[in-house]
Amino acid sequence: MSSSDHLVPVVAYARISADLARDAHGVEDQHKINDETAAAVGCRIVHYYTDNDLSAAKADLVRPGFEAMLKVLKAGRMPDGQAVRGAIVVADDRLVRRVGDYERFVDALTFEDGRVYADAKGLKDLYNEDVESMGLFGVVISKAEVRKIRRRTRRSHRRRAEQGIPVGGTRPFGWNDDKRTLRPEEAERLAQAVRDVIAGKSLHSILLKWREEDVRTVHGNPWAARSLKLALWNPRLCGWRRHNEELVRDVDGIPVVGQWESIITPKEWMAIDALFSARIKPNVKADGTVTDYRTPSHLLTGILRCGKPKDDGQICNAPLRVSTRLDLSGGYIYQCPSRSMGGCGGSARNGAKVDEYVTEAVLAKLEERAAVKQEQDAEWGGAQELERLSKKQRTMLQKWQEDLLSDELFFPENHKMEVRIKELRKERTEHALRVQRASKVTADVRERWFSDGLDMAQKRALVREALHAVILLPVGGGGRRPFNPDLLILKWTDG
Repeated sequence: MSSSDHLVPVVAYARISADLARDAHGVEDQHKINDETAAAVGCRIVHYYTDNDLSAAKADLVRPGFEAMLKVLKAGRMPDGQAVRGAIVVADDRLVRRVGDYERFVDALTFEDGRVYADAKGLKDLYNEDVESMGLFGVVISKAEVRKIRRRTRRSHRRRAEQGIPVGGTRPFGWNDDKRTLRPEEAERLAQAVRDVIAGKSLHSILLKWREEDVRTVHGNPWAARSLKLALWNPRLCGWRRHNEELVRDVDGIPVVGQWESIITPKEWMAIDALFSARIKPNVKADGTVTDYRTPSHLLTGILRCGKPKDDGQICNAPLRVSTRLDLSGGYIYQCPSRSMGGCGGSARNGAKVDEYVTEAVLAKLEERAAVKQEQDAEWGGAQELERLSKKQRTMLQKWQEDLLSDELFFPENHKMEVRIKELRKERTEHALRVQRASKVTADVRERWFSDGLDMAQKRALVREALHAVILLPVGGGGRRPFNPDLLILKWTDG
């Protein structure tokens, strides 16, 4: 019989960082320390449990090795029947950092009498209440230290954000490895995508184009809709920084400019932010226009509505659908769905002719608006109020900090100003979106419309911006009649 057979069989637990775990020498050193500690206290290790690079301080994080060890300790044997009479770790804080886990460990280890526990300092009698209490006290101290580390980390992140210093990790798409200088081809793709989205192009069409051109993320993966949206929504594109879901601002409320080259202007990013953050309705944008989950194949789908009166005098108002009609010029018609589908089935019109008429009317309206574009580009009207409230809020804060203002007065008034300031910032963002949209509708909109410079999503976006709806009145009299534009009522967004 070997001398090791007289040693108490125990399991060992280790939890080391990912970098150390990838180093074979680091793992060997860890095992050597445990082996030497075990031999010094008359034990031999029969199994190693590890949870490398898993924090013991996070309540929602499961450590598989730790949980498996508790089951073995409570049972007193390994799954193969090998006896286990205790456990050994290098340091207590590598085993547990939460009181609940420490209590579970003690309960499992002391489930039977005669178990042993040791760390680098030697054996510890967990059956002794004083020792257990000291262990609990150590866990509390360890947890407090974790909180301090987390606070220091958060403060460090916040400080770096306020100084505009790029964060670590993988380089962002559009920038080089230094995270400061631009990678021209990627940066231009992002800039063009932003301009296209502002002009009404769908993310889906941009995504298809990038996939056709085999554009990859910085990790070498194909782009997905969510990753593309997040990339375009990142304020880093215009030089700003977001921290804890809020833009990082200086004491005057102005967004901090980062130490990297920007790809788009702040106004362009504000327009993107307004589009993506709108939550009025699932498919209604911040400026009240409607966006499509997918791009329809025809210009007026969902926009053209039936104007035939019902028995109660109200119009049907059902959105018209497209049906193929090869015997007509254009090959399709807009028609009201049947009663079983929510319509009246009593209206239909040549689709190509309706599209042609509405297109000309919309283009004329857009050209008229482009002619007075300088009026749309006027300064936002709420700028003075926002500046006044921001200054007033800072003054109140200073007085409150100097005990010149009571809590009863400060907090209610400050809350009112915060609510109004948020409203004004939202209005400013929506104004920026309208201005950016107007800047895309220039005098060459007609040329781009007919030269395939605009895809269907962009055309529909322009139609929606100009029109609330188009009402199709019934022809009457039965039979086919010549197309009559007077039976189309255009509801313009500007009244």
